[in-house]
Amino acid sequence: MRVLITGCLGHIGSYLVENIYKIKKIKKIYLLDNISNNKFFILSNIKKTNQKKIFIYDDLINPKHLFKIKNIDVVIHLASTTDAQNSVSNEKIYIKNNLGSFNNIVKYCKKTKAKLIHISSTSVYGKQTEFVDEQSKFLNPQSPYAEIKLKEEKILFKCKNKIKYVSLRFGTIAGPSNGMRFHTAVNKFCLNTIIKEEIPVWSTALNQYRPYLSINDAFKTFKFILDKNFFPNDTFNILSENKTVNQIINHIKNYGYNPKIKMTKSPIMNQLSYKVKKNKIESFGLNLSSKIKNDIEKTLKLFKQINHD
Repeated sequence: MRVLITGCLGHIGSYLVENIYKIKKIKKIYLLDNISNNKFFILSNIKKTNQKKIFIYDDLINPKHLFKIKNIDVVIHLASTTDAQNSVSNEKIYIKNNLGSFNNIVKYCKKTKAKLIHISSTSVYGKQTEFVDEQSKFLNPQSPYAEIKLKEEKILFKCKNKIKYVSLRFGTIAGPSNGMRFHTAVNKFCLNTIIKEEIPVWSTALNQYRPYLSINDAFKTFKFILDKNFFPNDTFNILSENKTVNQIINHIKNYGYNPKIKMTKSPIMNQLSYKVKKNKIESFGLNLSSKIKNDIEKTLKLFKQINHD
């Protein structure tokens, strides 16, 4: 199997590339990134195996090399700008970057007949009062980032007779990787705790629920899809656990830390509450059982190593 991974230097991409040797049927890997996060060093940490790896520097908005890549069986499209809050004030940039790169990947898959693993987001649900699943009729995206993800899903559905794909609504990623980012709740809370910075929390947000996805469960999902050749032209929720802000804070406290929580009455964008079901994907045999508290522990230990006092 030949695989193309876009966004290979990001939070999820770097973890996938680091562990991809565990997916034995992959023989050749094309790693594509525009190095916007300046984390080229990640490539030097890739385990040497019999899998042939080729790095390609390219910008998917105006690709110079993408359509020259031949004989790809599966595209794992991870390249994306992912900060939902930042997308509110930079909507045009997100449309250009995320939707623009996605459209080129779709064109590539149509042309080459490559199958597509598409990463969507549980943020397409927006604020909800009850558990939601893939059959929920009312989708309520609250940011341009989420709106774009939903639009991508709709584009794929219209292409279902031309592309074999699976669309994955990922929960918020938790857990360390070489390309980890810090605007997500778990990572930001852990980092601020270690460096003794305040963690701003909206006064009504402590009991708001969000779906979280352990980075280990994210990898398990990719392995499952590739091992099973699972491309049903359908959409699936992918998450480990639904957690409240308060539960995340308490997990940090349970590991012996004292995070400085600053309650604020100023609304913080993206303060949504929703709980998501994962029954659909688990009915096909994928068990997403990682505990977010374990990812919090790993992240705290990582940050503690570089911040002694």
